[in-house]
Amino acid sequence: MADPNGLTAITLPQDVRDAIADWRGWLADERRASNHTTENYLADLYAFLGFVKDHLGDTPSLRDLLRLNPRDFRSWLARRSMDGMAKTSTARALSSLRNFYRFLERSGRGQNAAVQSIRNPRLPQSTPKPLAPDDVMAVLENADAWQDEPWLGKRNLALFTLLYGCGLRISEALDLNANQRPTGDSMVITGKGNKQRLVPVLPIVRDAIEDYVRTCPFAPDGDDPLFLGARGKRLVAQVAQREMRKVRELLNLPDTATPHALRHSFATHLLAGGGDLRTIQDLLGHASLSTTQRYTAVDTEQLMAVYNGTHPRARLTNKS
Repeated sequence: MADPNGLTAITLPQDVRDAIADWRGWLADERRASNHTTENYLADLYAFLGFVKDHLGDTPSLRDLLRLNPRDFRSWLARRSMDGMAKTSTARALSSLRNFYRFLERSGRGQNAAVQSIRNPRLPQSTPKPLAPDDVMAVLENADAWQDEPWLGKRNLALFTLLYGCGLRISEALDLNANQRPTGDSMVITGKGNKQRLVPVLPIVRDAIEDYVRTCPFAPDGDDPLFLGARGKRLVAQVAQREMRKVRELLNLPDTATPHALRHSFATHLLAGGGDLRTIQDLLGHASLSTTQRYTAVDTEQLMAVYNGTHPRARLTNKS
């Protein structure tokens, strides 16, 4: 069976197909999940169903899924680990499964307590990797350096300027429609969990977006996607990442220079400039302050690097 989004799935019994279709509708209509989130959930579920098929030796029915025990789920986790899947990816996949099983219970199809009892993988505490301010400026100055079509270069510049100027997630920027682009000093962004937040908009961000819209041959307007690909469809994250990779290679920047690094740079540079954590948390749309606090580690590392490189006593210590 092929999912409507183009995801490849194993052939499933009708009761499982119906459950997935209803779940998908619930995610879109009730939870108002973005297309990006919904596709990720579906991909995680289909990958799990593929494992279950191999694990049980047959295509699973809804009854089979409801009868899986903790050992079955731990086997799935072990398989992902053997396949080299990142813990962050597995944690998201487990969250997707729990969401699906909660929907089965909510819709009266049955329940499975085992999936809720499985512990999340212990995730490493990663430190965000922002770009230096000069490197961000270099990225923006070269965003359109290689494009044969001028409007595509202006699109890249508008997107990268928006990510850095407003601290948006790439999915938040690409989900914008033309009538949602900023026209004043602020704009409303719908983030994870359909939560909305107000972010300030600098004139340089507005100008870059308007310059792109004026030159775009597809003239995005109304409910049209704001950021378009070469064929006039909504720009996807993979293409944006590819465009950033070209800039990165041109400027000899590290592999960590990604579109998401522009969001990290936004937060880190605000913090270094005296911004307080609560304000930065609101601007980024973080549900937990502990997520925002990761940026204090980056700021501390940068301060120590400056100290160790410039303070006379530190230089003496480093030489000894």
